[in-house]
Amino acid sequence: MGKVIRDTFSVCPICLERVPARRVRTGDEVRLEKTCPVHGDFSVVVWRGKVDHDEWLGGAPAIAPGENEACPTACGLCGEHLQDTCCILLEVTSRCNLSCRFCFAGGGDAHDPTTDPPPGRIREWLSRVVRPGKSLVHLSGGEPTLRDDLPQLVAICKELGCKYVQVNTNGIRLARDEGYVKALAEAGLSFVFMQFDGTEDGIYEALRGRPLLATKKRAISNCALQNIGITLVPTLVPGVNTQNIGDILRYAVKSSPAVRGVHFQPVSFFGRIPAAPRDEDRFTLDELLLEIEEQAGELIGLENLAPSQCNHPFCGFHGDFVVMPSRLVPLTRRGATAPAGGAFAGAASGSNGCCCGSVQADRNREFIGRRWTRPRPDGAGHAACCGTGTDLGDMEYFLRRVKSHGFTVTAMAFQDAGNLDLERLRRCSLHVCDAGRLIPFCSYYLSAWQRA
Repeated sequence: MGKVIRDTFSVCPICLERVPARRVRTGDEVRLEKTCPVHGDFSVVVWRGKVDHDEWLGGAPAIAPGENEACPTACGLCGEHLQDTCCILLEVTSRCNLSCRFCFAGGGDAHDPTTDPPPGRIREWLSRVVRPGKSLVHLSGGEPTLRDDLPQLVAICKELGCKYVQVNTNGIRLARDEGYVKALAEAGLSFVFMQFDGTEDGIYEALRGRPLLATKKRAISNCALQNIGITLVPTLVPGVNTQNIGDILRYAVKSSPAVRGVHFQPVSFFGRIPAAPRDEDRFTLDELLLEIEEQAGELIGLENLAPSQCNHPFCGFHGDFVVMPSRLVPLTRRGATAPAGGAFAGAASGSNGCCCGSVQADRNREFIGRRWTRPRPDGAGHAACCGTGTDLGDMEYFLRRVKSHGFTVTAMAFQDAGNLDLERLRRCSLHVCDAGRLIPFCSYYLSAWQRA
């Protein structure tokens, strides 16, 4: 018999109706348990005890009866939503040149460009939500690089005042078309968010249906030629690539400064999925933390990865680093009251208390923007901030090196119909632009399951 440690709310994974839920601890494991009056009982593992649940949760407040009662049925950014927008995601196409086993957007292999929203409509939608001088817009799909006019869409974002513009891509066109990459750079693209599931072709064959490692490497090289930073984005699936986490991190560090970091996404079960998941199909956030330390402990310690401060602590983590010639120097220390990089560090501390609203969203956006953007080269073709020193205790060198060789390790554990927790959802800062209306990511893509 487990112990109830938190009351919350969720949805029935069959009908998606809101239902009471509870987090229940049995031994080290924590499960989300809920009952639908029509479809019965459901129990999903959400924490496996590899990291202390209560310590990681910190001071994040529980959701109480009567709070957020319209969530997620009438979801949007209502007055009870606790977090402002850090990143705006906009799907610019439903077309795709892959048909992956897992795809939150359910992208297809259609090739009819007339199904894409025209640039004028995209401008109209974004004009309703962009905050000039602040916004980060994430152009997604489908596969956005199937649009020949994607550089025009990037330019529209910049014209509307977006501070940062990011493209989410599988990298295939970026690898094949250097002119297209140049056009994106000239339009003002800030950085690329690229699907990168591992350092072995067998992983891509299992998840994406074809070997793609050489393609990914060419995409990184082509972006590097245009000084566009890339963040690698692995979807982590048990039995497929969770054993490759350390090698992904080592490859990314070796590829700095072209690669700006790794953003892990443990597999979630919405959109296109092979089947409704079992517990063994899930990879929890605490398992990821442990695997990073066990597989890449020479680079990253567990104490250098801190709970998300912009979203709920169970939604993800962040770690800030600087790549030196022979090591990865951490700038984040969990539990620290000041940045761990010393007097000159600009990284967030490891505090995991609740800090909601526009201030934290703004801080998080700037943290991402500064770290993922590559500095432009000077007239001689060298990064203007690289410097020649090697001592991080020297303020001038430290600031230059962090800018030129900053590196992040982050994660986002998306929620699906099985493990959706409204305590988490109401602190979401990743918002999808749906015809000019902002909707929290996990409620936008929420999809019902068929019973096994």
